[in-house]
Amino acid sequence: MSTEFFKSTHSGANQSCVEIAHRADVVLIRDSKYVGPEEIRPLVTVSAAHWAQFLELVLDGRSAQLGELAVTVHNDGGASIAGSGHTLDYTPDEWDAFLKGIVDRQFDRPA
Repeated sequence: MSTEFFKSTHSGANQSCVEIAHRADVVLIRDSKYVGPEEIRPLVTVSAAHWAQFLELVLDGRSAQLGELAVTVHNDGGASIAGSGHTLDYTPDEWDAFLKGIVDRQFDRPA
């Protein structure tokens, strides 16, 4: 299983995007726009057991919660993911690229 962070291919050359990394028991989510020190980079963690549910929740297109995790869809098409003590804010273009990547199954857990 690759543990490197990656983004949707629909993000293209855009450096602002939702990035994820699969780990053994969790999936880490971060925002590529972050420019601060790496050791304090905000991350949201989703358990591997809830990852498929999280992706379904995102595809639903409405604000919702999954345990401690909250997805807020904004009127402009952007969204926020809150959990693990952090909130990650995404622009409409970033969120759209993430959604398209989910539809294309780019973010599914590796077998």
